[in-house]
Amino acid sequence: MKRLATFLAATLLAAAAAAQGFPSKPIRLVVPFTAGSGTDIIARTVGEVMGRNLGQPVIVENKPGAGGTIGAAQVAKSEPDGHTILIHSSGHALNPAIYTNLPYDTVKDLTGVTPLVALPNVLVVAPAKGWKSVGDMVTAARAKPGQMNFASAGMGSATHMNAEKFKLRAGFDAQHVPFKGTPEAISDVIGGRNDFFFAPLSSALPLIKDGRLQALAVSTAQRSPALPEVPTTVEAGVPGSDYTFWVGMIVPSATPAPVVKRLHEEALKALATPEVKERLVKLGAEAFTMEPAAFNAYIRTEMDSAAQIAKAANLKAQ
Repeated sequence: MKRLATFLAATLLAAAAAAQGFPSKPIRLVVPFTAGSGTDIIARTVGEVMGRNLGQPVIVENKPGAGGTIGAAQVAKSEPDGHTILIHSSGHALNPAIYTNLPYDTVKDLTGVTPLVALPNVLVVAPAKGWKSVGDMVTAARAKPGQMNFASAGMGSATHMNAEKFKLRAGFDAQHVPFKGTPEAISDVIGGRNDFFFAPLSSALPLIKDGRLQALAVSTAQRSPALPEVPTTVEAGVPGSDYTFWVGMIVPSATPAPVVKRLHEEALKALATPEVKERLVKLGAEAFTMEPAAFNAYIRTEMDSAAQIAKAANLKAQ
C-alpha cells in the first residue's frame, strides 16, 4: 500500500509539473484531411486564437488518407504532453467499424478534450445534372440502381457516413468514390464526374453562392441559417436521414489531466472570442462543446450508432 501511495503521489506530481510547464514549445494540430476541408478550416480558425492566448505558435499539419486514420494514428503514438493534438470529425467514430486493422484503439489510445463545432453537411450536385430537389435525385438514382456514384472525403469520413445513412434511408444504391479530402471531392462533383456529395457547408457555401454547386438539402435536423431556403433531408422526404457533422479536439490518452483541462479551457476561450464567433457564422457552423468525460462518452455513443450503419450498409475498408 505504501509503495502504491508513493507511486500515485509521484504520478500526480509529474502531472502537475507537466501542466505548469505547458505549453513549452509550438503546438501541432494534426488534421487528417487535406487543406481546405471543413475540419481543416475549423482547426485553423480555432488554432490561430489559441496560439495567441497560449503564447506559442500553433501549426496545422495536414495528414490525409484512409478516412482520417493516418493522422489519428500519428497522434495516438505521439508524446502525450499536449503539444500534438488531433482535430478530427465525426468520422472518427465510424473508423473502428470499417477498418478492421486500425493501428490504434479509438477508446484506449485517444481521449477527447472537447468537440469544437457542429455544422451541416450539404447535399450538393452539379447544376448541369438538372436536379432541383432531393426527390429529383432520388428518382434518378432509383431508375438506374447502382449506376449513380457519390464522392466523399475518404472511406470512413463524416461525409462518407452521411451519404451511406442517407441512401439507406432513401432506399437506393450508389457507388462510393473516396477522395483524400473535401476540395478534391467537390471538384469532381462540379465537373460532373461524381453525382453527389454531402459536403461540409463551410467548404461548399462559397461555391453554392456563386452557382457552381446546386444545394438540394442540409443534413442536420434543423435548417441552416446560412442557407435558410434549403430544406433538411428529412423535410425533403427522407425520414431518419439527419446527420450532424462535428469537429473535435482529441489527444493521446496518457496526456496528463491538468493539460487536458488547460486545452479544454483554451479551446472554449477561443470559441467565445468575437472573431471566431463571426467566422463560424460565415461558415454556417455553431460552437459545440462538452467536458472531456462527456465528450468521451459521446464518442462511444457515436461509435455504436456508426457501427449499426456500417453493418446495414455492409461497409468495410478494402
